[in-house]
Formats: sequence, structure tokens, C-alpha cells
Amino acid sequence: MNINHLLLLFLFPVYISAECTCEESDGLNDHNKNQALRFKLIAIASILVSGAFGVCIPQFGKVFESFSPESKVFLVVKFFASGVILATGFVHVLPDANESLESPCLGDKSWGDFPLASFVAMLAAVTVMMVETAVTSLFNRSKCYNKTAEHHVGDEEKHANNGHATGLSQGLLRHRVISQVLEIGIIIHSVIIGISLGASVHPKIIKPLIVALSFHQMFEGMALGSCITEAKFKIGTVITMLMFFSLTTPLGIAVGIGIANAYNENSHAALIVEGILNASSAGILIYMALVDLLAMDIMKSKVQTSFRLQSLAFFSIFLGLGCMSLLAKWA
Repeated sequence: MNINHLLLLFLFPVYISAECTCEESDGLNDHNKNQALRFKLIAIASILVSGAFGVCIPQFGKVFESFSPESKVFLVVKFFASGVILATGFVHVLPDANESLESPCLGDKSWGDFPLASFVAMLAAVTVMMVETAVTSLFNRSKCYNKTAEHHVGDEEKHANNGHATGLSQGLLRHRVISQVLEIGIIIHSVIIGISLGASVHPKIIKPLIVALSFHQMFEGMALGSCITEAKFKIGTVITMLMFFSLTTPLGIAVGIGIANAYNENSHAALIVEGILNASSAGILIYMALVDLLAMDIMKSKVQTSFRLQSLAFFSIFLGLGCMSLLAKWA
């Protein structure tokens, strides 16, 4: 036996191992579809309740004055929720996008050393900024047009136009845009999480995810609920947004259950689609957390003039960052 044969002998197991990393089973031998299905049904119920509870907490401000958007308690809770959103983007979603788009299973379809996930996240963040700027600009131009038109109408029409022009302030419009864009970013990530869990046939993977994802959805719901409360939507819009958030992950799990036999998370299509969507979601969440939530709230006069409130704000931010980052160990 010469040296070439010896090398082949030692390299053969490595070659087999490398080939197996992209198999649908991913090296796990605990396939148990019946037990996995039971855990998935438990996950649907648990995540639904947790998400609905979390997103409804800020709505308590309509009943309890201490939870109203103008209160310090609400502001501290919102800082915590903003930290959760920031950690979700950096610690949960962006690493998942990198893992998908840099997977060895892509083979010749990979992008080499180019950080595609970070590039897509950057484009998504800039796109959100452009959308917010365009909407605000359109609103300002419309407001200027209404003011100009007032000079050419009668007193009665002038009063009506003035009421229409001032009915929605720029600050309120900004809150509404923020809440809607934030929900889009969260929903994208929630759908992917749900499908991945629902398609899994490994009880050992699903079981710890039930608790982790329940807390995950509750914290994200608190962040989204805070933004929805400040946006002061009509009751029908509020209910619709709350339901969309609460149902997205459970519906994703249901879809995953339905396609479990055909779904391969290591296929080229699945890796690329999940990677691009996760990267886009990460960019949206990171931008929203830093620019639209933290930067805007930390500059409020009540925070700037109170050392105690500043300390509570920083503590809440780091608490949110820490709690959500810790969940990354399981989800």
C-alpha cells in the first residue's frame, strides 16, 4: 500500500462526512413524526398565546393610566422592547441569514467571500429610510398644498380643509409608518421561523424551541404593540395588526407541517430564499431599532432632563438586549 492509498484511506471518512452535511436528515436519528407533530401542536398554542399576550400588553394603557404612551412606565417598557428588536436583528436574524447564504450545501452557487447577507441587510435598511423619507415628504407637500388652497375657498371650506390638514400630524404619521414597517420586518422573520419548526421531524429540536420561541414572540410583541399604541390607529386597524402578528408564526408552523415531507431546508432554493428574506428582515429591524425607536425616544425632553429616567432607559435597553440574546442559545 503506497502513500496515495493511505491518504485516500484517511480522507474517505472526511469526504463522506462532508457529503452528508447537506442531507435532509442533517445527521440526526431521532425521526419521530407522531411525537414531533404533538410538539408542533403544543408550539402553535403556546406561541399564539404568548405572542397575543405580548402585543396586547401596551394596549393596557387605555385602561391603566400608568401604561399610557405619555407615561414614564410606558417609555421604560418601550426601551426594553427596542433592545429586544435590536438583538433580534443582530443576534437572531442576521446570523441565520449568514448561515443560509454561506452554507457549503450551496456549492458552486455560493458567493465565495462576499458577505451577501450583510449587503442585503444594508440595502434593506437604506430602502426603509427612503420609504420613510418619501412618505413624510409626500405628506408635507400635501399639507402645503392644502394650506395654499385655503386662501381660495370660503370660510366654511377653509375650516373643513384646515381640520383635514391638521387631523394627522407629522409625528403621528411617522409613528404609523414605523409600526407598519416594523410589523413587516417581524412577520418576514416569523414566517421563516414557523415554517422551519413545522417542517422539522426531530422532537429534540422542537421541544426546546417551544419555550424559547414563546418568549421570543412575547418580547417582539411588546415592541410592536408599543409602536401600534403610539400610532393611534382606528380600532379596526389595531385589531388587524395585532392578529397578523399573533397568527403569523402559528400559521407558518401549520404550513411547515403541511410541506414537511417535501421540504428540504438544505436545498439550494430554500437556503437562498431564507437567506435573502432573513437578511432583509435583519436590515429592517436593526434600522428601526436604532433610528426610529431608540434614537427618537432617547432624545425626548423628559429623558434628557432626568438622570433617573436616563438610567432606567439604559438599564431597560441592556435588559432587552440581554434577554433576547440569551434566547439565541435555543432559538
